[in-house]
Amino acid sequence: MERKFVLRGLASGALAGLLAFVFARIFAEPVIGRAIDYETARDTAQTALARAAGQLAPPTAPALFSRTVQEDIGIAVALVVFGAALGALLAVVFTLVQRGSGRHLRPRALAVLLAAAAFVSVYLVPFLKYPANPPAIGHEDTIETRGSLYLVMQVVSIVAMVLAIQLGRVLARTRGSWQASLLAALAYLLVVGTTMAVLDPVHETPGPLRDAHGAIVLGGFPADDLYLFRLYALGGQLILWSVLGLALGPWAERALRQSGRPVLTRASAPG
Repeated sequence: MERKFVLRGLASGALAGLLAFVFARIFAEPVIGRAIDYETARDTAQTALARAAGQLAPPTAPALFSRTVQEDIGIAVALVVFGAALGALLAVVFTLVQRGSGRHLRPRALAVLLAAAAFVSVYLVPFLKYPANPPAIGHEDTIETRGSLYLVMQVVSIVAMVLAIQLGRVLARTRGSWQASLLAALAYLLVVGTTMAVLDPVHETPGPLRDAHGAIVLGGFPADDLYLFRLYALGGQLILWSVLGLALGPWAERALRQSGRPVLTRASAPG
């Protein structure tokens, strides 16, 4: 049963990735295109300024793939494969939780709750500290630093979420579900909030490009495009995790019934 369920998790994730791709292709890709146009214009202006000052122009690396490949095949394959991997992982976590403390929940509700907890801990909280940036933002010499800080924030968030869930289970025995949930959520927010305050910020949004006399040659990166890119990046991940949780739940319920295990239904749920 577990093998079939993992395969269904793969299928759920692939479907979620495909829908996230459709969203990204319609909304995010035009913003990415404008960001790449800005990056190209900035590189051209910097090259012209360097030549005017008698300096060597900074080298530019050729693109490995064309924009057509990137915006269609590249992002589609990446999101579908990424979604499938997440689906398989969520199916494994669902199986472990359902065998333990998750039997008092309907499979559909458990799948949605797990997907929501994963979305918050894996993506949303790290995103709030280090939001996604379009291609025109970022420096090669800070890639390692940015990646390390993001990974630290992500690991702390995931560990804090797991511990908060365990804390909620313990407190529920004496304080009830609602109060235990609130206290566990507050503990999680305290841990991740403290981590956000301690970790160094990363400011890389390009400002205006000026010549040797201080005149503005090219303005800074458009704030509207930066906002839209981050909004659509968040929206794409929300679609991915939402579809994953909603699609995995019915398949989980069906798989449990086929295996002969007792399944909590709406009619048999307490209250």
